[in-house]
Amino acid sequence: MNKNLMNFINSSLLKLPTPINISYWWNFGSLLGLFLMIQIISGFFLSMHYCPNTNYAFNSIIHIIQNINLGWLMHNIHINGASMFFICMYIHMSRGLYYNSYKLYNTWLIGVTIYLLSMATAFLGYVLPWGQMSFWGATVITNLVSTIPYIGNLMVQWIWGGFSINNATLNRFYSLHFILPFIIMMMVLMHLFFLHLTGSSNPLGTNSNFNKIPFHIYFTSKDIYGFMFFFFFFFLINLEIPYIFSDPDNFLPANPMVTPVHIQPEWYFLFAYAILRSIPSKLGGVIALLSSIMILYFLPLISMKFNSLSLYPLNQYLFWIFINIFTLLTWAGAQPIELPYIYISQILSFCYFFYFILLLIFSKIWDSLIFYKN
Repeated sequence: MNKNLMNFINSSLLKLPTPINISYWWNFGSLLGLFLMIQIISGFFLSMHYCPNTNYAFNSIIHIIQNINLGWLMHNIHINGASMFFICMYIHMSRGLYYNSYKLYNTWLIGVTIYLLSMATAFLGYVLPWGQMSFWGATVITNLVSTIPYIGNLMVQWIWGGFSINNATLNRFYSLHFILPFIIMMMVLMHLFFLHLTGSSNPLGTNSNFNKIPFHIYFTSKDIYGFMFFFFFFFLINLEIPYIFSDPDNFLPANPMVTPVHIQPEWYFLFAYAILRSIPSKLGGVIALLSSIMILYFLPLISMKFNSLSLYPLNQYLFWIFINIFTLLTWAGAQPIELPYIYISQILSFCYFFYFILLLIFSKIWDSLIFYKN
């Protein structure tokens, strides 16, 4: 059994044929695996002292920070680890978009599913401290389910376990937050399985086995360098500015009688939140919110002859415009719901979806020009 395991590790991991020309942009997959394990381990230690009860949840967090030996560090690692995880996730997905990694459709589709599960896990975790923003953020997001025709209100009550967010809601959110990372781990193994079947993409898009080298030691050393670089910034944040990504309202205990002036989710959801708010209709906003993620599932339908957008000049410019649109949407999601931010969010939301249409059109035009030239 041990011999078979060692043979598997040696053949599928250490001697995996890897393109010689992949850059540091390919490091973020391994970084995601690292931060996923950090989140699971730190979450496990936090769960030993956390109390999933509406009367004690907030105080249990204070207890962990103030009274448990190194509890403050474990808490900081967990809350900032989520932000680092999503930073790596967005860079990893952007690299996949730039180098047309969605051509590896099985790997890409599972990756998008991991992204959705990660968003769900992060949302559930944000509710657990039971601060003001946790409570009201959960109220706003769960109420979106009420837009489902006929059964929406019934489903909201089923999710809540009552007629409003209560102790049953916190308990089930805690259970789901604990189990979802293990489902994500299973999906990550599937992601790696399909990646190893096809091999990694590379900047040139060549598929020849003559330009590949063993993964170890060339890329393991490269990954370790990436780990050290990110660990430096990660612990700099944890030790110097641990609450830079946190909302000040969440340092107040949840109070159903007082609504915060401006309800907003964590920064990594703000782009989708801006799209949701940009549409006056509640149902239309929910559809736009879901579409902003689900549209990623349809990218493998775009067929391109080359793997890098650098070989598609118009598409390359569009990609960087899209990155700026995403950044501005994140900024707009943190602004109050008033003019001119409403108009800005609407324009940016339109541009967000229009990018994927232009990506399809320009790739077809460019491939047609190359075909006729040849």
